[in-house]
Amino acid sequence: MDARAEEFERAVRGGGPVALPTAGGGRGAPAPLGSRLDERWQRWMADPRIRRAWDRGAPAAVLAVAAALRLVALDHPHELVFDETYYVKDAYTLSHLGYEARWPDGANDSFTSGNADVYTSDPSFVVHPPLGKWIIAAGMALFGTDSAFGWRFGIALVGVLLVGLVMLVGKTLFRSTTLAVLAGGLIAIDGNAIVMSRVSLLDGAVAFFALLGTWFVLLDRRWAERRIGPWVAARAAAGRPSGWGPVWWWRPWLLAAAVAFGCATSVKWNGLYFLAVFGLYTVVSDAFLRKRAGIEFWGTGTLLRQAPVNALLLVPLALAVYVTSWLGWFTSDDGYYRHWLEDSGGEAWTGAFAWVPHTLQNWWHYQTSIMNYHVGLTTPHTYQANPLTWLFLTRPTSMHYQSFDDGTAQAILDIANPLIWWGATAAVVFLVVRVVRGLLARRPVATDAFILTGMAAGYLPWLLYLNRTVFQFYTIAFEPFMILALTAALAAIAGRATDAEPRRTAGLATVGVYLGLVVIVSAYFLPMWTAMRLPIAFIFSHYWLHSWI
Repeated sequence: MDARAEEFERAVRGGGPVALPTAGGGRGAPAPLGSRLDERWQRWMADPRIRRAWDRGAPAAVLAVAAALRLVALDHPHELVFDETYYVKDAYTLSHLGYEARWPDGANDSFTSGNADVYTSDPSFVVHPPLGKWIIAAGMALFGTDSAFGWRFGIALVGVLLVGLVMLVGKTLFRSTTLAVLAGGLIAIDGNAIVMSRVSLLDGAVAFFALLGTWFVLLDRRWAERRIGPWVAARAAAGRPSGWGPVWWWRPWLLAAAVAFGCATSVKWNGLYFLAVFGLYTVVSDAFLRKRAGIEFWGTGTLLRQAPVNALLLVPLALAVYVTSWLGWFTSDDGYYRHWLEDSGGEAWTGAFAWVPHTLQNWWHYQTSIMNYHVGLTTPHTYQANPLTWLFLTRPTSMHYQSFDDGTAQAILDIANPLIWWGATAAVVFLVVRVVRGLLARRPVATDAFILTGMAAGYLPWLLYLNRTVFQFYTIAFEPFMILALTAALAAIAGRATDAEPRRTAGLATVGVYLGLVVIVSAYFLPMWTAMRLPIAFIFSHYWLHSWI
């Protein structure tokens, strides 16, 4: 990048005006930018009041749109749709008994009519940890069970917060309010994110806590970057070699990440993959950071000294959070397998683990039973979707469908905006290619690598379970990273303000047309995400592929 471009880039990052060199080499009025829009944008951002209004108002507007799409008419339909029949009722008994209990036949009708206290005291075998159901229960505690708004509010609120978190991560990654707002806007109007906020399932909470943990990991990296240089300089000033580098035991953002990943795992076990993958990410990023800082034994210092510390900062705290999420089970007396050893004649642990209390042994037996269930789940389902097809959006999940005698129908189809989803899939491939080329050319690839790490944590582990019964809506756990990949790709298409005018203008126009089509498609699919009652012919016009029916 030449001096003119470097100065402009500094101005854009700082938000202030810049006087670029004129053709004669002197300093004068700003030289023409890549497009007229860039020129106007620079003038607007030079005004501190407009800059503040944009930095605060644009994200607030995105959050307002997200809230409207997730909260308006949240109580429709007033029935337990899809797996709400499990999670909502489990949440209700969990909040009343401390454990999930069984319900009699016909309990759904009784529950939706406002008579929720028909559950039994018999424990029910549930296969997901309690935290997500506590979130659902919190909504019912606030708004009751007389309206579906109450049993959906907790997850809907998490869905709104997820949009805000995507913007925070985008701002941290791209250091641009515009790109952060773009990422937030895309997930705010995407169908998968909307449906997984308007239906009380658990996966939206996994997405939120997993992304929160990765944001803390990103902040930890920035924390380490600010400290490694002064550490090396201080050693050099003292005439001491850098050796193996520092060992940091106090890494507050890494501790925060441990709590967030522990919460994700306390909702569903796939949150554990984010802990494992980003735990490895901290080691790799620490190694590259030390290498760039000039530490002599950067590799061995990372692996033998800092990596074990990272593991001790992440794993025990995440485990403690997970165990704590089962507090209701521990404090109750009738939870499932609560007295397995005493009631079933199971064999207590012996040898080195004989000291472990029976309560913990019973709890561990429960965990192993859950694992066996998940590994062996192969029961066919009409809407199951092989993970190999997830990125191509070939089998969305129908959460609800009801037709009426007047030729109308209403549906909740968990399908992403196809233009967003297929564009994001192409963007992930683009980032993979860009990272490979960047590594070969020894160019920085940290931002792209971080996004792809999130994709790997959320998606690749499912390729180990190709024969298991799984669904397309599981993708919400890694959709934020697909959105961030799409944002990075759109930024590349738009180009830089220092590009030649034809290139920049064409790039901005392409992105503008794409985003306009995205908004139109989201508006078109909105009835399918919110159960609007419409003519059946219009409903079926949304099934673009036969496999979507």
